[in-house]
Amino acid sequence: MTEALPLTHRRVLKIALPIVLSNATVPILGAVDTGVVGQMGEAAPIGAVGLGAIILASLYWVFGFLRMGTTGMVSQARGAGDTAEVAALLTRALMIGVIGGGLLILFQAPLLWAAFQVAPASIEVESLARSYIGIRIWSAPFNIAVFGLTGWLIAQERTTGVLLLQLWMNGLNIGLDLWFVLGLGWGVEGVAIATVLAEVSGAGFGLWLCRDAFKTTLWRDWAQVFDGARLMHMLRVNTDILIRSVLLLGIMVSFTFFGAGFGDLTLASNQILMQFIEITAYALDGFAFAAEAIVGNALGARSRMALRRGAVLASFWGLIVSALLALGFAVLGGTIIDVMTTAPDVRAEARTYLPWMVAGPLLGLAAWMLDGIFIGATRTRDMRNMMVLSLLVYLAAVAVLIPLWGNHGLWAALMISYIARGATLFAKYPGLERSAEV
Repeated sequence: MTEALPLTHRRVLKIALPIVLSNATVPILGAVDTGVVGQMGEAAPIGAVGLGAIILASLYWVFGFLRMGTTGMVSQARGAGDTAEVAALLTRALMIGVIGGGLLILFQAPLLWAAFQVAPASIEVESLARSYIGIRIWSAPFNIAVFGLTGWLIAQERTTGVLLLQLWMNGLNIGLDLWFVLGLGWGVEGVAIATVLAEVSGAGFGLWLCRDAFKTTLWRDWAQVFDGARLMHMLRVNTDILIRSVLLLGIMVSFTFFGAGFGDLTLASNQILMQFIEITAYALDGFAFAAEAIVGNALGARSRMALRRGAVLASFWGLIVSALLALGFAVLGGTIIDVMTTAPDVRAEARTYLPWMVAGPLLGLAAWMLDGIFIGATRTRDMRNMMVLSLLVYLAAVAVLIPLWGNHGLWAALMISYIARGATLFAKYPGLERSAEV
């Protein structure tokens, strides 16, 4: 086993804070992408970039399991001192990235056909979006590989590297956006080329950050890499995470659909308020990731006390951040709404439901933190099963509360889903702790 690192507040913050800062760069890139094509003075390029980015993000989202599964498995191998498996997991993650990205390139035609059936657009917008996607899809293997590289770095508690990787990718993307679109006049294609170059170079930078793994021959010990039992374990973990994520997506997508039934005004206000949920997720992700790395390491080292202390310390800081978010939303929520929209009726409607935003960080804390704890422990079967129960609770709440309270009932149902996720996983937590001593 590896030498035990002290479990301190400093260690948690060292892991978490770079992730929080890294997450803060994500919306900036989206704003710049929209802003540069907006300078073209036409609506179609803006819609094309937005639609194309959403379609690709949805396709890449399918491979989000690679980040989470890699973190959990690598942190456990690291805690157990299994350096061969730590290196082999990086190789497997990169292989999945190459294969997954290759499949997206190969099957892009039917995938795009299905996407535009779900989200139809004008002929002009669809044509531009297809051009945008047709360029960006070639960096799919590199984009997906970055998921694995990021997960590997988080498991090594090298989140400053993750921050540098995001700053490099997003910074280069923004710089190339400005040059290609505003300087060279390449339009929508320029935005796509900028992203491709940023993602390809990001994968290269990520490999450099993980260079320690390539200093020995362990990363290409093919008997270890293709070990049948380990591959099956990786498959089970990643499949469970994928199913759990699809169920969670079902909750979020259905929330939008149910909200649409209340009319355009309520739908618009809900979309504004969902940005509060995104802010909460970005802020708490850092501490959930810290829990992943520390809990996985403790489980690999078979230390029940270290596992518990890591879970408690990460959750303690998560609670502080949740309380600060709730206070911030209570005091500044109206101002944030006003910044997001200038429409007086949407502003007034959104303020009606603002108390739910204040409650959200506190009611959702357990769900976010326990997700991190269970990912680190690779107790993904429990995550999958408890998400099924949480989805059923959410749907029952929707059926009962929407007829009674309308859109307030919909927000209440979403908060109940957070509580259900936290409560069901907490019920499984004692078994997780006991597994550290098996």
